Amino acid sequence: MAPKGKVATKGKKQIYEENKETLTFYLRVILGATVLYGAVNLGLFYNSSTFWTWVVLAFCSIVYAAAYRSMRGMAQASFSEDGSLLDGGIDLNMEQGMAEHLKDIVLLTAIVQVLSCFSLYVCYFWLLAPGRALYLLWVNVLGPWFTADSSPPAPPEQNEKRQRRQERRQMKRF
Repeated sequence: MAPKGKVATKGKKQIYEENKETLTFYLRVILGATVLYGAVNLGLFYNSSTFWTWVVLAFCSIVYAAAYRSMRGMAQASFSEDGSLLDGGIDLNMEQGMAEHLKDIVLLTAIVQVLSCFSLYVCYFWLLAPGRALYLLWVNVLGPWFTADSSPPAPPEQNEKRQRRQERRQMKRF
């Protein structure tokens, strides 16, 4: 059930503070997953690490860097010359925003990286990201475009006549 009344809005300072907390949290997730992966695969099992162990580490690092830099750029605050906050940046905790997808990518990568300590076959879960992107592309762009009605709308008189005919036919059926 939707809440009644006006939707609460956040102030610039609140957005700025929440963005700092969000960036700190995701930096900790990134560092924690990378340190755990490095400790297990490159520390404990260094003798059995393969080329693919290094490929996974490099790929994770690239994904982390791109996603975190994008989030940090979105949350960039601007200050006036006297130090007061002019703009808190884009709200990273906003629903249905680009930051939400970036956070999902960071979490997916962290999960895959930690689970790949046990088996490199877990890396196939990275295919969930392009699968989700294709799904969103279809639902939001391609699907409505392909299924759009291209015929010109009928004049209102014909629509009313058709509707009356259909109502009569339905009444006859029952």
